[in-house]
Parts: sequence; C-alpha cells; structure tokens
Amino acid sequence: MKVDRQENDVIVTMGSDEQRIQLDFLERMNTALDQTETLATAGGALVITAEGKFWSNGLDVGTIMAYSPEQQRDFMHHFRHLLGRLLTFPLPTVAALNGHTFAAGGVLALALDYRVMREDRGWFCLPEVDLNMRVDPAVLELVRSRLRPTTVRDAFLSGRRYTAADALEAGIADAIAPGDLLLERARTLVAPLAAKPRANMTMIKSNLWGGLHRRLTED
Repeated sequence: MKVDRQENDVIVTMGSDEQRIQLDFLERMNTALDQTETLATAGGALVITAEGKFWSNGLDVGTIMAYSPEQQRDFMHHFRHLLGRLLTFPLPTVAALNGHTFAAGGVLALALDYRVMREDRGWFCLPEVDLNMRVDPAVLELVRSRLRPTTVRDAFLSGRRYTAADALEAGIADAIAPGDLLLERARTLVAPLAAKPRANMTMIKSNLWGGLHRRLTED
C-alpha cells in the first residue's frame, strides 16, 4: 500500500490487484492508517483508493480457508477491529471506488464516512446470498447503520450488482465521477469536513457509532 500526502489530505492507495482481504491485507491497512495519523495535518482528510479494475474484491477465501481454526478466529477479530477503527477514525474518511467493490470489500467501503464511485466502471455488490455465506451480526449492523433499510434488504437478498448510477440512487454512493476526476471529487466532497475541529469530530463519531464500535471490537 502507498501512503502519500496531497496538500493536507492523506491518500492511501491499496494496489492494482484485487485487494483480497486476509491477515496480511489487514496488517498492511493498519500500518497505512498508523502512517496516516502521523502524516495528517489540520484541515486534511483520509482518502482510500486503489488502481486498476478493483477497489476490493472481498475476502481471499482460498487463503482464509487454508488458515488454522485459530488463524481464522484471529482474522475475523482483526477484520472487525479494522472496521471499528475506520468508523471512529480521527479524520474525515472517503472511499474513492475506482472499480469493483464486492462482499467484504463493500463492507470495508461502508466503514468509511463517505463513498465516491467511478461512474464508467465497476459494481458495488454484497453477494453473500449467492456465495452461501453467512453475515457476521456486527458486520450486518454496520451495513444497516450506513444504508437505507430497503437498500440493505435488496442488496443482501438479491446480491444485486449496483452500477455507479444505481449506487447513487440507492444511497450507497454519495457521489459519482469519471475515472480521471475520481480522486479530486472524493477530496472535494470531504473538504468542508476537514476544516472542522478534529477533536470534536472524533468525539461526535464516537458518540454516533460507539455502540457499534464496541460490538465490532469486543473480544
């Protein structure tokens, strides 16, 4: 993962592959967030994006299935902790969705404050119903906290693939943009928030999501 500062904002670029989520991914993301907190200056925001066809294609199921039972428990523990960390991160956060955002990748995007989706490529999809996978109750609560009830119902029960226009209408995306303007649009979207008092914003996030944060991070 690359961590760069553009003016006051910190840009985390996950990579150019599928960004499949497993223990190594979680470790690298947490390291990137540590670096972000070090680099962040007043009036800045965190933007998480990627390169190529995918923002994140969900869990690396093959790798996770090869883990020992203890490693699988560790993975779920650390994944939930990452979601909790993003919920109350001490900066405004926005996902610049450059490509496909599927399953656990979609949940990861929903843990950020805002989402901007590339309008000419990529789907948002929660396909667990078609993958015969259960949804962790705390993860489901996170999705419910971000999306309208009818969107949660349709996304989970149908496994629908949302285009950018569909995602905007459903309230999944807060804005859409052409690929060459995606990062700029994401930064512009959260710029007014970046100027807010950071300590107070962090406290408000904790008040908004405190119960969910505890559910995600409880051992």
